[in-house]
Amino acid sequence: MKSLAVMGSTGSIGRQTLDLVRQDPDRFRVAVLGAHSDVDGILDQAREFRPAVVGLDDEAAAKELRSLLDSGIEVVTGDELLDALTAAEIVINGVTGFAGIRVTERALLAGLRLGLANKESLIAAGELVLSLLGRGGELIPVDSEHSAIFQLLGRSRDRLPGLARLVITASGGPFREVDAESLKTVTVQDALAHPTWSMGPKISVDSSTLFNKGLEVIEAHYLFGVDYEQIAVVVHPESLVHSMVEFTDGTTLAQLSMPDMRLPISLALYHPDRSPLAHGSMSWAGSRTLTFEDVDLVRFPGLRLAFAAGRDGGGAPCWMNAANEVAVEAFLAGRIGWSQIYDTVASAMAGYEACTPMSIDEVVELDQRARSTATDLVKVYANA
Repeated sequence: MKSLAVMGSTGSIGRQTLDLVRQDPDRFRVAVLGAHSDVDGILDQAREFRPAVVGLDDEAAAKELRSLLDSGIEVVTGDELLDALTAAEIVINGVTGFAGIRVTERALLAGLRLGLANKESLIAAGELVLSLLGRGGELIPVDSEHSAIFQLLGRSRDRLPGLARLVITASGGPFREVDAESLKTVTVQDALAHPTWSMGPKISVDSSTLFNKGLEVIEAHYLFGVDYEQIAVVVHPESLVHSMVEFTDGTTLAQLSMPDMRLPISLALYHPDRSPLAHGSMSWAGSRTLTFEDVDLVRFPGLRLAFAAGRDGGGAPCWMNAANEVAVEAFLAGRIGWSQIYDTVASAMAGYEACTPMSIDEVVELDQRARSTATDLVKVYANA
């Protein structure tokens, strides 16, 4: 039996991880649950799974939770929650956004297996995160695209001989067929209506702008040691091919399954084995159509901006990610329009001064400066 810490437990990744535990209770035991401020959500989870430690980032929420749980479960907040990760053998990092970087850092410092769904950890601090792997920890990607590549490379992060390029697929999001003029008036509700995946609001908006694909390109660069010139993105509306790997001899390998995040999560939980329970199995009876399209960089320029930030390296991806998080938050709050997400990030990048953070603390500081810059820009757009 393996002990788990599920961080971001009340979010989409966290809930699906716990669903896998329910299906195989003899294999996994929940030792730690962590979330931001969802008292009701984590209360139900704590009562069901009886972890030793439950944590909330929000201190007021943690105090409320403490009053509702019996004394057999410790309720913590802040650094105490990070300290509790060592009670687990496997950490699933399903925290949304930059806030997940400290979970990634602590899990790898402790030499634990990290199932990483928090792509922002690698976007903001790729080189630093990779350096932590030398301490004996494991990093298993949980994003469906990177999990696909991980499988295609033989479930290894090592680059294979003859590898030509990685091809990351994108559904195209809810606006794949929306013309440029109509994009100026799309609503928050429109952006959240993803055609394939059920996700949280932040990643749903990122999918609508295709910034999420840009973040995944940067993540793939760090995970698999591939130059940006060897990473391509194609639109695949059916979302059955989750990514592909091309070799120099012309061979292309693809990983296919129905859209179901429990599959990549299970790969992180059972590694190096595979789950005995199927998730995302496809029926091959009848006809299926697989279509692929180029990304329209005129309507979705965020992807080009992300490639540029990745090539610049250093603190550029961190700065871009922070600006995007601020812009998405402003859009969800109704302060700026959908097209102004890109405008905010592009303007923030114009003010970025090249630097290379040498520690996670310096990454956090850079992130805060970028957020301040983006916040000022949002005020300008909101008042325009």
